[in-house]
Amino acid sequence: MLFQSIKIAFKALLLNKTRSFLTMLGIIIGITAVIVLISAGQGAQELIVNQVKGIGSNLLFVLPGGSGKSKFSPPASAQGIIVTSLNDQDVKFLRNKTLAPDVEYVSPEVRGQFTLSYNNQEELGAVAGEDENYGSVRNVPLKSGEWFSKADVDGMSQVAILGSTISDDLFGVEDPVGKVIKIKQVSFRVVGVAKAKGVGAFGVDQDGQVIVPVSTAQKLLLGINYYNNIAVQVRSESVIPQATDEVTKVLLSNHKISDPDKADFSVKNPADALSLLTNITSILTIFLGAIAGISLLVGGIGIMNIMLVSVTERTREIGLRKAIGARRKDILTQFLIEAVVLTVFGGVVGIILGYLGALGIAALGNWTPIVSISSILLAFGVCTLFGLVFGIYPANKASKLSPMEALRYE
Repeated sequence: MLFQSIKIAFKALLLNKTRSFLTMLGIIIGITAVIVLISAGQGAQELIVNQVKGIGSNLLFVLPGGSGKSKFSPPASAQGIIVTSLNDQDVKFLRNKTLAPDVEYVSPEVRGQFTLSYNNQEELGAVAGEDENYGSVRNVPLKSGEWFSKADVDGMSQVAILGSTISDDLFGVEDPVGKVIKIKQVSFRVVGVAKAKGVGAFGVDQDGQVIVPVSTAQKLLLGINYYNNIAVQVRSESVIPQATDEVTKVLLSNHKISDPDKADFSVKNPADALSLLTNITSILTIFLGAIAGISLLVGGIGIMNIMLVSVTERTREIGLRKAIGARRKDILTQFLIEAVVLTVFGGVVGIILGYLGALGIAALGNWTPIVSISSILLAFGVCTLFGLVFGIYPANKASKLSPMEALRYE
């Protein structure tokens, strides 16, 4: 009986192909929009999570400049203001296990942008001055060569680690290890090439940078005696709150500041930013999905209108079917099935187009949308529900028609 009703529904819809297609178009557009927008939002969220995890889940960053009472307020250094409050003594005190027992490694950093050259090839690139702990603290493995040592940092050695992009730009397929490049016309011997890492902390492209000993960068390249930030690796993710307190107390004491709100530094935990950004992207995804759902609502209203027209056109057919024994329930079921067939068929097409649209975004953008089963089931379930809800009124109207009045209808 159900199969026969579905067969009749398809025949009725195929008699008016153009009208059926235009009716389904609202559902198709709505489902496509829901899947594309939800998958794009989930992909963006996954990208953010992976970037923060790539930085390290047990890291703290000390930035020069205070941020007041709010942990989300940007410090002065993040606003382009030069602040010189972080120094060698801060690093020395943070490495003191008595003062900061939960701190594992401390890695100071300075940054600059210079012209990099090899033979006749020149590139403008970022240069990061780091210490010997950078590779382990920031989880940056090498593709070839080796990291510079503490002796290189203490002795201001002119050695360099190349990011994968810079290596390709300057050397192509040639092995850079052992070769000499120039940074700001100062010669540096390449001792290693880092594996591709993508974007790291504070939006830094880790593949497009050159890493040199921090002391060398300070004295030979930048001419400064302070640090741009200090990365602090703690024993585990679980001790981050107390490690944050330890780092804050050490620096307040070292800078002779009694009021934490007047600190000339900021201690940032990437996990806090991750939590905030995850909440924002989740809300944004829901908001975008709700906007896309409006087109589903419009599509559902379109189905109701077309089904009402169909009831009017098929009044004599309804009367004839009732005259030969069709019950009210049979007529109701028939028109409901037709409404559901319209929405389900439109939903299937919308799911296919939504998936292709997500692949298109992946090809054009720098992140991969995530087409989850849940988003597909949600979209499909909503369109089926709309078919039932918006099909009830015309189906009910058809089922209530009197056989005599229907047969007399012109």
